[in-house]
Formats: sequence, structure tokens, C-alpha cells
Amino acid sequence: MSIMKVKEIRDMSSGERVKRLNEFRTELLRLRTMIKAGGAVENPARIRELRKTIAKILTIEHEQKLRLAEEKAKGKKRK
Repeated sequence: MSIMKVKEIRDMSSGERVKRLNEFRTELLRLRTMIKAGGAVENPARIRELRKTIAKILTIEHEQKLRLAEEKAKGKKRK
């Protein structure tokens, strides 16, 4: 089961996505640090879920930036 679905991510504002991205990255860093220190992670599958969710957020952010750039370019051509 994923942490966040794509629809949920798309419905967020850009600021919310950045905030959640930072939260997920912090959690991933904490889990990786625990592993390196020799500790046991409660849910090892959580690392993979976090990585995938981070990738989803970054992908959607990139898509939106491309869409905005494309709309801006179309606006310049019409003038």
C-alpha cells in the first residue's frame, strides 16, 4: 500500500507538496541512519514506500513546471 496516491498529490498545492516532500525525505534519512547505526527498523518496507512517494511527488512537480512553461510559450507565440 502506498503512502499517498497520485490523485492526492495532484490535488495538493505546490507548497503543500514541497512540505510533504521534506517530511518524507527527513523520515527516509532517519530510517537510513538507523540502519547504518546497526539498529533494527520496525518496518523495512517503509523505506521503499518513502522512496516511491518521493519520486511521485518530484515527477508531478516536474510535470507542472513543464506544463506552465508550455503555456507560457504558447502565450508568447499568440502575441
